[in-house]
Amino acid sequence: MHTVWKGAISFGLVHIPVKMHSAIEDKDITMKYIHKECGTNLSYIKSCKACEKEVSGEDIVKGYEYENGKFVIFNKDEIEEILPENTKEIKILDFVDLHEIDPVYFQKTYYLSPGDTSAKAYYLLYEAIRTKGKIGICKVIIRSKSSLAALRIIDHCLVMETIYYPDEIRPVQQVPNLKLNMEVSEMELKMAHMLIDHLSKPFDPNNYQDDYREELTSLIQKKINGEEFHVSRVEAKSNILDLMSALQASLSSLKPKNEVGKPKRKTTRKKKESAVVEGTG
Repeated sequence: MHTVWKGAISFGLVHIPVKMHSAIEDKDITMKYIHKECGTNLSYIKSCKACEKEVSGEDIVKGYEYENGKFVIFNKDEIEEILPENTKEIKILDFVDLHEIDPVYFQKTYYLSPGDTSAKAYYLLYEAIRTKGKIGICKVIIRSKSSLAALRIIDHCLVMETIYYPDEIRPVQQVPNLKLNMEVSEMELKMAHMLIDHLSKPFDPNNYQDDYREELTSLIQKKINGEEFHVSRVEAKSNILDLMSALQASLSSLKPKNEVGKPKRKTTRKKKESAVVEGTG
């Protein structure tokens, strides 16, 4: 696994050298822009609209647009002066409970492996976090950017997850059309609870896959092989305006096929008892 960062976890006065590895593998299928006429890959050219000419990298600086069309310009030295010091340290600030952090804060996950001589200290911190049931809130500098992070455990590995700062999360109050104290029908709520019960099961990530990526991969291979293909279009379902009808239809679709539309038979007491016994096995 490729190492993307080397540093150390700062745990009080304890210094634990670690290596960082990306836990996420980007599997998005990227497309390039092609000139339809000749099939050539198009290149990205940086040009100035005012001067009507191409601009080289050495003539490009950074600027902030404080008003429409007005910028303050920064050179490289000015930016570097305010960059945080690259300490190569994951400094634990506090320990908190995981349930206290809303998932909206989490960004990117990194696995942390022990350094060449830090296995003992690494597993001491691992065991301390595991037995206390806490996670560490840290600060770390990655690629000249200060990030807030959470240090926790996945399986038998220390994991660091970068998290957003509070002012980066938009307040829920900005979401349009939210209503407080909205009344719901007891019957509709009961039906919704039944639907949730039908769909509830332990989480297993292996039950889910990226259907679009699989279809696109198959389509790419067919094009490479020169095979014919047909895109099947699914007709849009008509909207059910009545909420109760929608709930009932959803519950009906979850029933086994042999139960849907099948009339109930009258069963003798003896048969009913035998059926119950069989069902308990």
